[in-house]
Amino acid sequence: MGEGTEARPRYYTPAEVGMHAAPDDVWVSFLGAVYNLTPLVKEHTGPLVDPIVKAAGTDISHWFDPESGHPRRHVDPITNIERPHVPMGRFVHIPPNEPVSSWDTSFGTPWWKDGKYKVGMLSQKTRVIRLKNVLTGQEDKLEVPAEELIREIRERYLVYNWHAASYTWKVMLSQEGGNDLRFVVMDMDKTLEENGVIDENQDFEAYGIPDDYYIPVIHLYYKDDLTVA
Repeated sequence: MGEGTEARPRYYTPAEVGMHAAPDDVWVSFLGAVYNLTPLVKEHTGPLVDPIVKAAGTDISHWFDPESGHPRRHVDPITNIERPHVPMGRFVHIPPNEPVSSWDTSFGTPWWKDGKYKVGMLSQKTRVIRLKNVLTGQEDKLEVPAEELIREIRERYLVYNWHAASYTWKVMLSQEGGNDLRFVVMDMDKTLEENGVIDENQDFEAYGIPDDYYIPVIHLYYKDDLTVA
């Protein structure tokens, strides 16, 4: 990667976040990002981690103010004092309702602002594609983030084919100005949409057509090279 080139974030689907929903494996998403809070939960014990553990595998954007990135606030109807709004229960780094000498403020940055827990970005739109291995006839279906580049989708495909880099990826597209279809080599540094694989789910929804009526197919052609991706 060249000097000054910023690494692309890893994108996760909501389903992938949902796979981390156990007391010893706690992932959440909020405000467009994905966080692994497992170390936070292991570091703290007691009731303050309970709301976080219960929310494992889900999106908790509603906990936070989208402008400040901090927990939402409200005016307490009893004390008439503004404080964090935590109907799910007070959680780690949220101060107690009343001033107490035991409240430790030495933690520094609260976890929701601490970048060390961030593992990537939450996909704002996922797509389902079929990958057809022309050599073997094997076909696999994948749900992928629409934001991912084809080479990043290829990384996902490694669990199905370890030699994924030994294939040329092609897609059948209609040619400009005509109805002829032709296989086109995909640009691995572009997204599905940028490669001409249009997302038609919105049109399907408008006409009441099931979203699995048509699933785009990417054809993989063996290059006679056992490169390990």
